[in-house]
Amino acid sequence: MAEISAKLVKDLRDKTGAGMMDCKEALTASGGDMVKAVEFLRKKGLATAQKRAGRATSEGAIASYIHMGSKLGVMVEVNSETDFVAKNQQFQEFAKNIAMHIAASNPLGIRTEDVSPEIVAKEREIYIAQARETGKPEKVIEKIVEGKLKKFFEDNCLLNQPYVRNPDITVGDLLNDLVAKIGEHISIKRFVRFQVGE
Repeated sequence: MAEISAKLVKDLRDKTGAGMMDCKEALTASGGDMVKAVEFLRKKGLATAQKRAGRATSEGAIASYIHMGSKLGVMVEVNSETDFVAKNQQFQEFAKNIAMHIAASNPLGIRTEDVSPEIVAKEREIYIAQARETGKPEKVIEKIVEGKLKKFFEDNCLLNQPYVRNPDITVGDLLNDLVAKIGEHISIKRFVRFQVGE
């Protein structure tokens, strides 16, 4: 197998922000394929995030974003395990970016379970009515409805939404990448979005 060049490692590091050793390991495991190496780092980051998910997050920061014209504003609380991480520049930047994302994408909740059952029931009702219009059998209708609900949660739950600054990844991916880089459990606790006239 070809030797992994320092330039390739640097390119991957610039692209992902992962550590040099992690980049080298990812490139070696993927035979120098940049796309596969990025995927390798993602999976590793997700594994790290899942390992840390049970830890308490009692420190953190509140970030805000006020849109031009001062007609739209967001406050978001992002938590970490330690005060040291809460003061970290990457952490602070992440919190600000999440506030800006919320201003742009207007999620209904952070996770699927945060969306009120009434809203989910109403959406389901609409999707069933739409699917029945097609005249398809009930079994197929249920599958159509489940597919539409899945898309609804992707569009309306913060962690499932494509990140506004890089739609190739979700906000959840962005969070997991930060957890992998910082090495500490981080969570988006709550947010509030104000819009004049709403």
